[in-house]
Order: sequence, then structure tokens, then C-alpha cells
Amino acid sequence: MSKNIDAVTVSIPDHNHATVAATSLRLGKHTFCQKPLTHTISEARMLGELAREMKVATEMGNQGTANSGLREAAAIVQGGHLGNVTEVHVWTNRPIWAQGGERPKEEPVPKNLHWEEWIGPAPYRPYAKGYHPFAWRGWWDFGTGALGDMACHTYNMPFAALNLRDPVSVEAQSAGTNKDSYPKWSQIVYEFPANDKRGPVKVTWYDGGKKPPVELVGLKPGEKLDQSGSLLIGDKGKIYSPGDYCDQFRTIGFEKPKVEFTKSPGHFEEWVRAIKGGPQAMSNFHDYAGPLTETILLGNLAVWATGKKVEWDAKNMVPKNAPECEPIVRIQYRSGYTL
Repeated sequence: MSKNIDAVTVSIPDHNHATVAATSLRLGKHTFCQKPLTHTISEARMLGELAREMKVATEMGNQGTANSGLREAAAIVQGGHLGNVTEVHVWTNRPIWAQGGERPKEEPVPKNLHWEEWIGPAPYRPYAKGYHPFAWRGWWDFGTGALGDMACHTYNMPFAALNLRDPVSVEAQSAGTNKDSYPKWSQIVYEFPANDKRGPVKVTWYDGGKKPPVELVGLKPGEKLDQSGSLLIGDKGKIYSPGDYCDQFRTIGFEKPKVEFTKSPGHFEEWVRAIKGGPQAMSNFHDYAGPLTETILLGNLAVWATGKKVEWDAKNMVPKNAPECEPIVRIQYRSGYTL
């Protein structure tokens, strides 16, 4: 990259994303941040607003946004070829790390790890094996669970196709959470109101080995669902995308139509192009990545309040009937850290 380009990339555990990215944005630096952008809903809203205010080029690392398959599928839905879409199902093979258990026992900090800095704004706890460098994803203080880890990829095509943001409610079933480690599995239902281009939509998320019934997809006899995927159901047909990134998809119940869509020069290339004065990347913080992250992380409110249907005021970021969820909408940072 040219020495004249002042830019920052952020790829660290989720709990550190917002403080680092916000500092970068306030310094006027173009910023690329890995998914799921932030640890909390309020941080995602703030980074989006800050990115617009600072007029810099931003992008989140949900690389499938640049896939032609994703863009073509979204264009098919937006062209009305599925008819009225009422259901979406999204599932993942995560977690692939330990989750749903007790904290591991304290151990000496490895010499190559600055534990104090790694903890960052999270509540302090002693070092133990099972946090750094990978399994932090399964701990509420550091990660966002299977949902936060993968939905920015697997939920990406339905989000682009149907503008699935600002649900009015979310409800979860799970293996149970001790409010320290995410559950071994969860199944989350989002309810989205109608907008000016579609009717109401129900979205169901599955992780920890849960999947929608194979009969729902309409696969041929003997075919099995992919370990991860998404399914859109309309009154004229279905779109099934196996895998996480919608690099490919199948139309079920109708022949795939020819549609026009804008091809990407490449996910990272979109950000570089924006830095050089071109259009913002599709997954920029304000218009796309921030709202996508807000919607996804809302599912963790439902997991926190498993068994309770959480009514959501998206404008004010308030769980109207679940005040017990407030601490994970707007977390308190450890002393010395602010946004």
C-alpha cells in the first residue's frame, strides 16, 4: 500500500475491536475491522456514526460480501423471483471451540503474551489456557459466541437480499448459559416487520449442531444439508446456499433467472478503492456492517434471556421488556478504557 495512505486494519479479539477502531476513526484513518465489527450492539451503532462523521473509508471483514454468488442471489430476491419471502433459516457448524463450561484454572502467563493489554477493556481475570489465541470466542467477556463468529458471513446474503435490520423481537432456546461461557447450542428466532419492499419475515438461526429440517429445503432424495448454510423461502420458490459465504447457491422450485448485479473488484480492493476516492465498500461501517452487526448481536440478548421473547426498540437500542439484558447492550469498560 502507498506510503501516502493513512489506514489501519483491526484483527483482534471482539472485546477490543471498538476501542481500537474508534481511536483509528477519530484520528481520521481509513479503517478495516474484522467481523463481527464490535462486541456489543451500542458499539456497532457508535462506530457507524463515527465513520460517517469522520468521512473515512471503512470496511468490515465479511469477505463473502464481494462474492458474485451472494450479489446474484440478492438480486434474484429483490427482483421478486421468490415472490413474498416469509421465512429465512441460517445455520452454522460452530462452535468448534470449547463452550458452555466453567472457567479453566489459572496458569502462569506465557512470556510472549502481554495479558494486561490482551484483556483490554474486559473485566480482569487471571490467565488460563482456553482463552488466547482462539477459544476466546466462547466467553461472554471476550467474544460473541457462534452467532457473532459466523453470522456476519452466513446471514450476509439474506441481509443483503431482504434488508433484514431492526427486528422487533428476538427469542432463543439454548443449552443454557452461566452468563460466563456461551451455551453449547442455541436456536434463535428474529421477527422483522414489513418494510416498503417486502412483508414480515421470520429468521431462525441455528448453531451447535442444530439445523432446519432437511424436508424444508426441498433437496433431492439422499441429499444432506451442508454443515453451514442459508435458506430463503418465498411463495414462488426457494434459494438454498450451502456453506458460509454464498459463493454458490441453488434455486429450488423455479429456474434461475438472469439478473443484473454489480460485480465487486474484490473485498479488500473495495476498501482500497474507497480510500483512493471511489465509492464506499459495500460492507462499510455506517450503511451496512454496523446495522448487520447490530442485528446479529441482538440474538445474544435472547440467549442471555433464554426462554423469554425480548421486545426490541431498535431506534433507542432498548430491550423493552428485558432490562436484565441492558448490561450486554452497553457494557461497562474496565478502568482506563473509554470510547
